[in-house]
Amino acid sequence: MTTLSTLNKFKKDGTKFTCLTCYDSMFARMMDKAEIDTILIGDSLGMVVQGHDSTLPVTVNDMAYHTANIARSNKHALILADLPFMSYVTLPEAIANSRQLMQAGAHVIKVEGGSELCELVSTLAQAGTPTCVHLGLTPQSVNVFGGYKIQGRGDEAADKLLADAKAVVDAGAALLVLECVPAALAKAVTDAVAVPVIGIGAGADTDGQVLVMHDMLGMVHGRVPRFVHDFLTDERNSTRSIEGAFALYQQSVREGSFPTEQHQFN
Repeated sequence: MTTLSTLNKFKKDGTKFTCLTCYDSMFARMMDKAEIDTILIGDSLGMVVQGHDSTLPVTVNDMAYHTANIARSNKHALILADLPFMSYVTLPEAIANSRQLMQAGAHVIKVEGGSELCELVSTLAQAGTPTCVHLGLTPQSVNVFGGYKIQGRGDEAADKLLADAKAVVDAGAALLVLECVPAALAKAVTDAVAVPVIGIGAGADTDGQVLVMHDMLGMVHGRVPRFVHDFLTDERNSTRSIEGAFALYQQSVREGSFPTEQHQFN
């Protein structure tokens, strides 16, 4: 089974690893067969499962329910679970809600933010709960950003993101996620921190890659994000099956053929 030690060894050895969102047992079994390295029970379920237009309505109980679905069916992957919007504003709330997700089967708790999370990250680490800190475009802050926009452009913004990354790692974060940041900045962050960094729309130089499962299966309504590739209809997926798409994604990330320059921001 993949553990944090596995991912740290991957980083040290330069081995790229995969992450996909997942929300139910059947898809978890398929990802298991494809040996996807990490699974994220993302609050993206608010949009792709529940039909909301953002992640904001998702509750801790929602996250615990879907995390338990995955935990019952997963044998291979490290499981990350999102703490949803406004569920970790205070330290007592964060501790109680993290406990609920860990007891449901998560191995790592994912939170969105920067250096303001240091106390939370440190407290959870001391309590034996690893955290993954999500930087860059953080969907729970969509109303602050004024929409889904590239983050970290310009020297000041880049310096802040890099400083935030270093601060949360120093506080005890076990993993980072970088979403929709310039590829050069993502590389700088990846090189600057000792923990594995997972990218989405952050270029090819992060240690791992994550996609929303529905996106990489071509189940996108409206505009397709630049960083998405449809692995289901890719001609290399000879079976044209979902299991084949997962296996091709795993292979493509591992060998470095995904993402390419067309999937990144400069």
